[in-house]
Order: sequence, then C-alpha cells, then structure tokens
Amino acid sequence: MSLLLALLLQVGPDPMNGGMRGDDLVRDRPPRPDRSALTEQETLDPTSAWLQTCLDQLAADPARAHTMAQIRRGETSGAERVLANHCLGTAASELGLWEDARSAFLAAHDETPEGEPRARARFAALAGNAALAGGDAQGALTLLAQAEADARAAGSTPLEAIAAIDRARALVSLGRGEEGLAALESATTLAPENAEGWLLKATLLRRLDRLGLAQEAIEAAAKLTPTNPEVGLEAGVIAVLAGRDEAARASWQSVLDLQPDSLAAATAKDYLAQLGPPTAETPAPATEEQEPPA
Repeated sequence: MSLLLALLLQVGPDPMNGGMRGDDLVRDRPPRPDRSALTEQETLDPTSAWLQTCLDQLAADPARAHTMAQIRRGETSGAERVLANHCLGTAASELGLWEDARSAFLAAHDETPEGEPRARARFAALAGNAALAGGDAQGALTLLAQAEADARAAGSTPLEAIAAIDRARALVSLGRGEEGLAALESATTLAPENAEGWLLKATLLRRLDRLGLAQEAIEAAAKLTPTNPEVGLEAGVIAVLAGRDEAARASWQSVLDLQPDSLAAATAKDYLAQLGPPTAETPAPATEEQEPPA
C-alpha cells in the first residue's frame, strides 16, 4: 500500500460525520485510530497529524478547516499538497461550496501518482459528486467515468460500483434514463451487496413503468437493509402502482413503526392518508331463515 493511500485510510473523513454527504467511498476502510491510545512509537507523523487536525476541525468549524487547508495547500507539494486538497474539498462540501470542492478534489486526483489508482478513483468520484451536487450533471459524467476507470485499474469493485451509481444519478438528471439504468445494472453486478444500487434501480425501473423488475430490485434492497425507511417507502409506491394496496399499506406502516419521528415516516403517513382506510371485507350474504314445517 502506498504512503498516500495509507494516510487516507488512516485519517479519512468519517462517512457518517464530517465527510461529504453521500461519501460512501470510505465505508470499506478500517476505523481511524484513537490518538489517545497510540504508543510513543505509533504517534502520527506530522503529515497525517495535520490532516487529522484539519478533519477534526470540520465538525466544530468547517470554515476554519477550509482556511487551514487553503494555507496548507499553498505551502506544500507532493503528497502533503494532495492531502491539503483532500481536507479542502471536504470542508468546502460541508459549506456547500461545490465548485471549490470539485476543484480541490480534482486537483488531488491529478496530483496523485498514476501508480496509485485507488486514491485517484476516490478523488475523481468525490469531484464528480461535488459537480453533481453543484448542478453540473454533464461535467459530473466525465469525472465519474474517470473514477470508474481508475477503480478498474485498482481492481476495486466497490469504488467502481459507487462511481457507477453516481453516474446513473447524473444521467437520470439529464433525462437519459436508459443509460442510467445500464449504469445501475453495472453497479448491482459489481457490488450486489450495496443496497443503494438496488434501491435506485428499483426507483428508476418504476419510473420507466417496469413494475415487475422494479419489484425484484426493491426485494433485493429489502433483503440487504430490511429496516431502511427509504426502501419501505419505495416498496409501497411500487405496490400501489401495481394495484396491491394492502401490500403498500403494510410497507408504509412499517416505516411508521420503525422510525415514527423521521422525515420518511412523515412521508409514509401522507401516503397512507392518500390511500385511505383499508377496504372492509364484504360480508357473506345472509341466508334466509326457513320457517319450520307445519
């Protein structure tokens, strides 16, 4: 493993806190070490210590982290400059400065040696994600295609699948649904354990009026994440469009039961109100009571 990638894996952003929204690119890494538990021999070197400090600053003051990274980028070169751009792009994402984030991640990609394709794939995917968030779907396509190529060179199917999912989003936003579906087919083949790919595939198939295939895809997503409220919502929509009102009701009710205070639950409640109360079973016709024989 290269030094640069080792540093990224060691002190990369927490995907659930402080990282770019939707940054699934770090979920397959080991947890970052607790610095308080490091021995004297394991103390972080100055480069990784700086990145750790910059990323730690994100939660408290992303604007300060953004400034720190800008200064660091202007004073360094090589791997240190790449890591400065990494923190700069992450801070810019937290601030909603999508063009800044895109430029920083793209610079990190371009300045990462070609012999480190996995790190290059990660940066290209983050740049594409930032372009997409900033409203430039066409520009995102080029960056995400680069991310997929780098991921293939690195032999990283999880990264390739994640980039393909974001490329599908870009294609759908451009009205190119069939191409988006092909990208999602690639993603679910590469990483069948990634529930997001199946969920997005189900949603797109439903929008394309292919309800049978949409049902298969949402069932695959549900097996992987049975408590995901977004899966429950989509399963209900597919069911109601297929005329299976009671199945839709059960799916939406499950969202309310699992996460009653969530935004998804509010949506599920609205859907249930539109669907109306369950249809009462039609009672069996009563038989006329026969008079006893005289």
